[in-house]
Amino acid sequence: MSSYKELLAQREKLEKQIEEAKSREYAEVLNEIKQKMADYGISLNELGGGRAPKGAKAARPRAGVAPKYRDPESGSTWSGRGKPPRWIAGLDREKFLIQK
Repeated sequence: MSSYKELLAQREKLEKQIEEAKSREYAEVLNEIKQKMADYGISLNELGGGRAPKGAKAARPRAGVAPKYRDPESGSTWSGRGKPPRWIAGLDREKFLIQK
């Protein structure tokens, strides 16, 4: 049976071998991908090139919300979502409803 120190030494040796194999294979795979991209005329844009900054969420299109209220003086509109604008804050919203 192997001792704890012997097992740690084996693990260290294996981790080094894994890193070396990964480095060798990485270069081969990268060259293969580049060659196939050249052969088929594939661009980075087609692959979804570039990376988003860390912590950035994937952008997804959002449908706009139709305005529900209109300021008769300025023509500004508000959907009724979020913090109310100054022109309607604290007032009776019924007066500002957009007629359909």
